[in-house]
Amino acid sequence: MAALRGPARRLLPGGLAGLGLPPRRYRYKKKWAVTAPKISATRLALQNFDMNYRMQFGSLWPSIRVSLLSEQKYGALVNNFSDADRVSRELELLNAVDFVYESQKAARHVQWDSPVEGMRGEETAPQETHREQMTVEQTQTPSSLSTSISPNIKCYTFSKGDVSRFPPARPDALGTLGYYLLDAASLLPVLALNVQPGDLVLDLCAAPGGKTLALLQTGCCRHLAANDVSASRSNRLRRVLCSYFPKDISALVRITSWDGRNWGELEGNTYNRVLVDVPCTTDRHSVTEEDNNIFSRMRLKERQLLPMLQLQLLLAGLLAARPGGEVVYSTCSLSQLQNEYVVERAVEVAETEYNISVCVEDLSYFRRLFQDTFSFFADCRLGELVLPHLTANFGPMYFCKLRREQ
Repeated sequence: MAALRGPARRLLPGGLAGLGLPPRRYRYKKKWAVTAPKISATRLALQNFDMNYRMQFGSLWPSIRVSLLSEQKYGALVNNFSDADRVSRELELLNAVDFVYESQKAARHVQWDSPVEGMRGEETAPQETHREQMTVEQTQTPSSLSTSISPNIKCYTFSKGDVSRFPPARPDALGTLGYYLLDAASLLPVLALNVQPGDLVLDLCAAPGGKTLALLQTGCCRHLAANDVSASRSNRLRRVLCSYFPKDISALVRITSWDGRNWGELEGNTYNRVLVDVPCTTDRHSVTEEDNNIFSRMRLKERQLLPMLQLQLLLAGLLAARPGGEVVYSTCSLSQLQNEYVVERAVEVAETEYNISVCVEDLSYFRRLFQDTFSFFADCRLGELVLPHLTANFGPMYFCKLRREQ
């Protein structure tokens, strides 16, 4: 064919069509790698959130959206195994306040006019279903609020509207760091777990370690099992613990890298308290960071299977809890599909497949207790949801407390 030039080429009917090829003007080689539009993972995440969260939150979504895209606010979790008094004084010199202490102090002095909100089931549609009949117990009164959260946790934050940042923690003479910087809203699941002295505690998805640190700050854990399925993340957890705790305290912690979905078979009916902080879409990270973004095209199937994974992990946590034990489920996502729907389904499956009765506890008192620090979503059917807000740019953080019945 290369030899056909000039007049010889014109002798063929239809040009090169005589060789089975279309004329050059009709030929097109699709260069998909160059011509196909490339959408970043962060842009894809934002498009997904715009479509779903606009329907879920309505007029609140524009404010949540701009907050997600703005700089996150942090809290400083004081390490009680360092010189905690000195660390607290230094943080107070920065005009930061211990939001846990201040909230408890307010609860002891303020008499609320109305009792804590009752059953969330009353807010559902008139036609009841099994999900709508789910029990949400009202267990707290104003006089008991200061004792209904995990003790000894100190976390300093700047007041609403103050966008100051904490400096990095410095090691003391023994090499122990004085505080840990984290999203202060991530402490709420730990506070809701209400760890008591002598409790056996399981942190089913422990890495990177902020909630594990907070659990140990309570000084109540007789033993803490900290698990993460990723060996690399478990190693990171070990390094974090070594930076904050002496060796004798670290001996109270057992770090494993097992598949948390199987924990009910490994250590069923064992723990007084279980924290299930599941993998999720990590909404803030998804709209701001390309690295390790679950909205990347290669992780599409993983993202689609997230609710099933979350359900399996929560069921494993319920099976690992002993009768009468308490489980807190949490995510850093705004998605109902990953939050309330997972809790509802887990309660149903626990009863129908494992003959376990589970009660969802009312945490609405958290909204009143911590309203000066966080912005809560008032219409969450089960559990509580912290919304990002420019004046208090923590979260998102969803948490729900369940109790396995005797």
